[in-house]
Amino acid sequence: MMFIEREITPLLISDAAAYPAITLTGPRQSGKTTLCQKIFPDHKYVNLESPDIRRFAQEDPRGFLADLPDGAILDEFQRVPDIPSYLQSIIDSDRTAGKWILTGSQNLTISQTVSQSLAGRTSVRQLFPFTLSELTQIGDCEQSLEETLFRGLFPPIYDTGCNTTDWYRSYIATYLERDVRMVKNIDSLTRFQQYVELSATRSAQLLNYASLAGDCGISQPTAKSWGSVLEASHLVYRLRPFFGNLRKRIVKMPKLHFVDTGLLCFLLGIQSADQLRFHPLFGSIFETWAVSEIFKRRWHAGENRGLSFYRDSNGAEVDLIIQQANSIVLVDAKASKTATTNLLSGIKRVEKHFQCFDSVSNVVIYAGEQLQNRTFGTLLPWNKINDLETSSFSDPT
Repeated sequence: MMFIEREITPLLISDAAAYPAITLTGPRQSGKTTLCQKIFPDHKYVNLESPDIRRFAQEDPRGFLADLPDGAILDEFQRVPDIPSYLQSIIDSDRTAGKWILTGSQNLTISQTVSQSLAGRTSVRQLFPFTLSELTQIGDCEQSLEETLFRGLFPPIYDTGCNTTDWYRSYIATYLERDVRMVKNIDSLTRFQQYVELSATRSAQLLNYASLAGDCGISQPTAKSWGSVLEASHLVYRLRPFFGNLRKRIVKMPKLHFVDTGLLCFLLGIQSADQLRFHPLFGSIFETWAVSEIFKRRWHAGENRGLSFYRDSNGAEVDLIIQQANSIVLVDAKASKTATTNLLSGIKRVEKHFQCFDSVSNVVIYAGEQLQNRTFGTLLPWNKINDLETSSFSDPT
């Protein structure tokens, strides 16, 4: 398979010229190792998942690092949590830029060790599965919307040609048996898997831990704790509600979104793109995909703030708000394949509350294929979602 140029590449190259270390996190199989080896081909690659190498690093961290005088790519470095502490003194004595590249897939463990030992010495970036823009670099990979949502955007799905369902089954098994045990002392992996599957039914919905705990038969504190495990593994994220001086009673619960819809479809028991097309949660899956695409692109560009959603006590709602300075873009995701004025009705109801901003643009990402600039906003086809933050949408006010 051809190498896919990742959108985060310019950031990593820039960081390598400014920091002694780069820390790259993200879900397993999102392409961290491939990307780092491509960008830094002269760095020695060391995989701390290998038992013998990990044992050496655990038993003699000074000796292990002394064997790497020119630095290295340390893959899955959270497997040896003390490594950053020993790297601190090495970096302080030699601040050569870009010498150490640290990658890992458990953000909870990584954030604790890095913040304590490498603050000011490393940049911290996140790499997620492909965006649609990155996927289009594969010349023969034209897919329908349903196929894109069902397959998801994890790189191995397109690299190995494996069966999608089999790949996600293996992914979840590995996640439960290795990663989860590293982060929390979870006494029942079967119950935790049930929690993950129930969370999938709530993607693109308000995150109500009390309801989730009740359905899963666990306490609310346990539900919150397990939710932090999913976030630490980069499988889900919480989209915060919009907070601003709008003089409205705004819902304060965050929304839950899965990072990848392929994984989401697997957890929901969807076994084909055709089945997805008629699934009762198709609308929620489409919203999750649209929001996640924007989420990934912004994180890969180093813009990890400015995203929220709006819902008030009167039921007015918009799926995503992109805020920058004193301008915003209101975004709705609609699974309809037909472009109609009705698709803009939800945004129209919300937009009047945002007149305090200098610029307000309205965009509906929908499942059709025709771009339409209506009087009140833009109807943007799903396969043109990459244009959302690069196009100049007219101010409807």
